[in-house]
Amino acid sequence: MSLDVRREGEHEFVGRNERGASVRIGRKGAPGSFSPAELLQIAAAGCAAVTAEELITRRTDAPLRVAVTADRREGASELDAVHVLFDVDLSTLADDERDKVVAAVDRAIERLCTVSRTLKKGIPVTEEFAGGPEDGSRR
Repeated sequence: MSLDVRREGEHEFVGRNERGASVRIGRKGAPGSFSPAELLQIAAAGCAAVTAEELITRRTDAPLRVAVTADRREGASELDAVHVLFDVDLSTLADDERDKVVAAVDRAIERLCTVSRTLKKGIPVTEEFAGGPEDGSRR
């Protein structure tokens, strides 16, 4: 899969995939764009939503919304935790059926959600510069 991020202007970037989708990326608070930390949170919520969609929608036709927040220490350049909240009305289900849906969603996310699994695992992230005297040199 080909993904890239290109500079469009000062503090303005656009991320694209090979299928033609794009997302505006900028600094925190920049109008019309997501900050990188917001994208990370959206990725966690989106992965959970995509993973759980069928498990939820085959039991209820209630609107499905997944909210996300993060813990971040003042001045820190990292997130301490990401919290995903399924906002879906399951009150039409019996208590035992609701518990089964919640357990099935939890299991599916633990087993299938690439973003959450990766965040929990923690992986190396590398940076390289191409096109210089030492093409592909790592920092």
